Amino acid sequence: MHTLVLQTDFGLMDGAVSAMKGVACQVHPQLTVSDLTHDIPQYDIWSASYRLIQTVEYWPKGTVFVSVVDPGVGSHRRSIAVRLVTGQVIITPDNGTISHLLHQQKIEEVREIDEVESRLPHSQESHTFHGRDIYAYNGARLACGEIRFEEIGSLVSLESLETLPIKDAVLEDNTLKGIIDILDIRFGSLWTNIPLSLVKELNLEAEDYVMVLISHKGKRVYQNVMQFVRSFAQVDVGEPLVYINSLTNLGVAVNQDSFSKLYHIGIGVEWEIGIKKVDAKLVKLYQ
Repeated sequence: MHTLVLQTDFGLMDGAVSAMKGVACQVHPQLTVSDLTHDIPQYDIWSASYRLIQTVEYWPKGTVFVSVVDPGVGSHRRSIAVRLVTGQVIITPDNGTISHLLHQQKIEEVREIDEVESRLPHSQESHTFHGRDIYAYNGARLACGEIRFEEIGSLVSLESLETLPIKDAVLEDNTLKGIIDILDIRFGSLWTNIPLSLVKELNLEAEDYVMVLISHKGKRVYQNVMQFVRSFAQVDVGEPLVYINSLTNLGVAVNQDSFSKLYHIGIGVEWEIGIKKVDAKLVKLYQ
């Protein structure tokens, strides 16, 4: 028996998440159900996609994730089961939720769930809560071994999946160029898609100074010089910094404040960031 992990944009203010867990318990009373998050911003498929890539690799082979951020519930969008090369499974709408996993070539096989046949018994008249009636139900059946992955539906080609546009980071003209992939929600730090490997190519070392430029839809919204540091404590409270985050990508933050709130920064491919080394002797000219 494997663990079932739930992710939604439902929040915990009503009984929706509890109903999903109840369905899982009906399938098998000993099934362990855990939570990834239920605070995905409403209808934000991009954030749901990112939180999966952030999390799934830390769970054992066979773990089943149910991700429900589904603004198209009840429409013609497909319901799919996705098996990763590392053995975890994701049950989700085919609406872009698996974009980051697909982009990083983490997906081994995809099958379409029959929304008429493979659903909670006696739920046929409900068309607005597939998270409970289809995703939690089938996720629990897979997690407890009631059905095998191959039995959940017909094969789907990877090329037919709905995806969101994703840009790769590059090192170009001695500048790291990427996007703001996501926010560290609690603390307001910016997590970019610029990997440590590119940081090393730039020969960026701790306590170097960098120029940070952030643009939205091609319009510059932020520019400043700050230090590249190993930890927040290396700069004064209220000072900005650049660092390597827990996913070994470049992050931008303000020590003990929210960078995203202070400067109204968002996420996605329209939020671009450039980072370039600055000679320490010239720093005062920029400040």
